[in-house]
Amino acid sequence: MKDEYDFSHARRGAVASSKGKTRITIMLDDAVIEAARALAEREGYGYQTAINNTLRRALLTDHGKVADSSAAGRLKKGITTSELKTLEKKLSEALREIQRVMEPEVRP
Repeated sequence: MKDEYDFSHARRGAVASSKGKTRITIMLDDAVIEAARALAEREGYGYQTAINNTLRRALLTDHGKVADSSAAGRLKKGITTSELKTLEKKLSEALREIQRVMEPEVRP
């Protein structure tokens, strides 16, 4: 370690760039977080990615079809139609689970 460091040209902020994403603070139900973590663990990625993907599907689709055709251009290269359909099915299941958890309790 050095005795002294030069921070005169340093900038505050994230180390990695986040093109197309914005950091926010959001309050979510514990059940939603648990469902997202369970989905993420099964699929092998982070729970924030699971939440983002679910929200993207819920907010940017029209009856199961991507509303903005430019979104299709952002898909990972080499993904097959069957892989896409499998992912779509899993996301749909996750969305249904989140909607189920978010429904207000019905009281008699």
